[in-house]
Amino acid sequence: MQQSKEERVHGVFEKISPHYDKMNSVISFQRHVAWRKETMKRMSVQPGAKALDVCCGTADWTLALAEAVGPEGEAIGLDFSQNMLSVGNEKVKKSGMKHVSLLHGNAMELPFQDSSFDYVTIGFGLRNVPDYMTVLKEMQRVVKPGGKVVCLETSQPEMPGFKQLYYVYFRYIMPLFGKVFAKSFKEYSWLQESARDFPGMKELAAMFRTAGLDNVEVKPFTGGVAAMHMGSKPVK
Repeated sequence: MQQSKEERVHGVFEKISPHYDKMNSVISFQRHVAWRKETMKRMSVQPGAKALDVCCGTADWTLALAEAVGPEGEAIGLDFSQNMLSVGNEKVKKSGMKHVSLLHGNAMELPFQDSSFDYVTIGFGLRNVPDYMTVLKEMQRVVKPGGKVVCLETSQPEMPGFKQLYYVYFRYIMPLFGKVFAKSFKEYSWLQESARDFPGMKELAAMFRTAGLDNVEVKPFTGGVAAMHMGSKPVK
C-alpha cells in the first residue's frame, strides 16, 4: 500500500531527528544560520510579542523567536514529529527560558484560535506538508491583523548555469551526504525531491496573496537556493 505524503514525511523526520541539526549545517554549508538571522532582522520582532513557529523541528527558530520576544512575550513551536520535538525540548531546557514551549500538532489544522499571534513562522517545513495552501491559510488565520506570516524555505535558482549546478547538487550529492553523515540515503533522497518540486519565489509569493496576506516581501538567499517570503494580515 502506497504511503501518503504525510506518512512518508513523518517517517523521514522520525528517523533523521538525531542527525537533523548536523545535516542542516552540512547540506547548506552553514548558510541556513545566516539566512535565519537576516530573516529575523527583517521581521523586526518586538519584545513582549507572541510568536508561533510551525513545523519547528528541533526548535532552533522557536528559540530565536523566544529570545527576541523576551520573558514578557511567548514563543510556541509546533511539529508532528515527536522525535524532532524531543531533540528540541532538550535545547529548550538548556536555554533556561520559561516563555517557550513545544507542542505536538499538525500544521494543516493548527490548534489555536483565530488572531492569536503577532508572528507565525515556518522554516524549511512548508515543502514537506501535504497541501501548501492549507497551511498558509491556517498561518494567516491564527496571526493577528497587522501580524506577520514568514516562510524561510529552499527555492529555485533562476541564474543559468548555477541553476543546473544546484539541481545536480540536490539530486545526487545531498543524498550521498545523508548516507555518509546520517546513514539515511533514502530519507535525504526524499528531501531533495520535496525541494525540487517546491514552487519558485514568484509562485509562492502569489500563494501568500491568495492566502489573504498583503505587502508580500521576497528575499532570495545565496543565488536563490533559499528564500524568505513575508506577508502581513490585513487590518480591517
